[in-house]
Amino acid sequence: MRKFIALFALILLAMPSVARAELKIAVTQGRVEPMPIAISAFVGDGQNGAVGKQISDIISQDLESSGLFRPLNPASFIQDARSTALEGPRFADWKPLNTQALVTGAITAAPDGRLRVEFRLWDVYGEVQADGMAYTTTPQNWRRIAHIIADSIFKRLTGEEGYFDTRIVYIAESGPYNARVKRLAIMDQDGANHRYLTDGSYMVLTPRFSPTSQEITYLAYVNNRPRVYLYNIDTGRQEVLGDFPGMSFAPRFSPDGNAVVMSLASSGNTDIYAMDLRTRQIKQLTSNPSIETSASYSPDGRRIVFESDRSGKQQLYTMNADGSNQQRITFGDGRYANPVWSPRGDMIAFTKMLSGKFYIGVVKPDGSGERLISTSFHVEGPSWAPNGRYLVYFKELPSGAGGRSAKAYMVDLTGYNERQLQTPGDASDPAWSPLNP
Repeated sequence: MRKFIALFALILLAMPSVARAELKIAVTQGRVEPMPIAISAFVGDGQNGAVGKQISDIISQDLESSGLFRPLNPASFIQDARSTALEGPRFADWKPLNTQALVTGAITAAPDGRLRVEFRLWDVYGEVQADGMAYTTTPQNWRRIAHIIADSIFKRLTGEEGYFDTRIVYIAESGPYNARVKRLAIMDQDGANHRYLTDGSYMVLTPRFSPTSQEITYLAYVNNRPRVYLYNIDTGRQEVLGDFPGMSFAPRFSPDGNAVVMSLASSGNTDIYAMDLRTRQIKQLTSNPSIETSASYSPDGRRIVFESDRSGKQQLYTMNADGSNQQRITFGDGRYANPVWSPRGDMIAFTKMLSGKFYIGVVKPDGSGERLISTSFHVEGPSWAPNGRYLVYFKELPSGAGGRSAKAYMVDLTGYNERQLQTPGDASDPAWSPLNP
């Protein structure tokens, strides 16, 4: 159960039409025509009415940002929000808008001060209720409730898990290009609740979320020594993950959160190691006179993908989690880097450098089916949404006087619906969290 929020399904016996509708959007094809959806303002008395309007606005923004839904303009609605929510929709008023789905909701205050937020999802053409849930939480959690409802709607209409109740950690960049200040920052996936986790007194790079706890691993240059660190989001506590004689970098958690895989450079050689976070024991996984880095576990924890230049240029390889059975999987032109395994296990995202251009691409774990889905002057650092359908990454573009500006973007797995994330300043090395606990 998600933290601080009580969830329970509504049977909603008061409504005569509670059959599960067949309303659904197919997302298996390349480009999907967005589904028209009407999101009526959530109703409530007094201050709850204003909160309800904010909740419905966020649900609309979430669904629209996915590229799979087209929220209709509320000014076109014929039936008012209060009667729609409390009496049920008059479907004859919604069909002329060509909307396929309708969302209604209401907010009431409990005696203990908590809020009860309920929503209903309607199949307009089937004239039945497709889904309904209620959530009880403290008033300050209303924004999370909006994201959770959007996730529920997304899952009901696409068959895939949502991703709206998540956060993104990234490197906030400022200052001149030759003296950049790089701070660790975190925000909700829609840019809200932004805050800085480090003060900029030392440079940080490549942050990554733990899949099971409120921790981040990242590379930091403290006193000009590059080390891998752990940062606890709840407490603000940070610690060095091993004090190795050489440089340690490119950390990533295992799927169970009990290990971190990273690269260690020593005596001119770079190999991949795994550290058990419970015992702090470390195991060497590769041993090759080449540069091997950017390791990423498969979602079942049994395999690892990494980059190596053992063939003469950067290519992608896979191996078992214990380092055995190392196999090259990419043989295309150009150089491949920054591989990261999809949470669904079906794809590996990567950065590709070819003919002076940078690309974000995806490939199947056996090396087949390569597709390039984004390109720019410099594009790098892909990270998956927890449902494996979207990627976040960053682009650098020339910015006068020899400088560059960095911005974070997201894109659908198909390569459509690329959008810039809203950050206060420049942003690089974004990483998506799992769904919030």
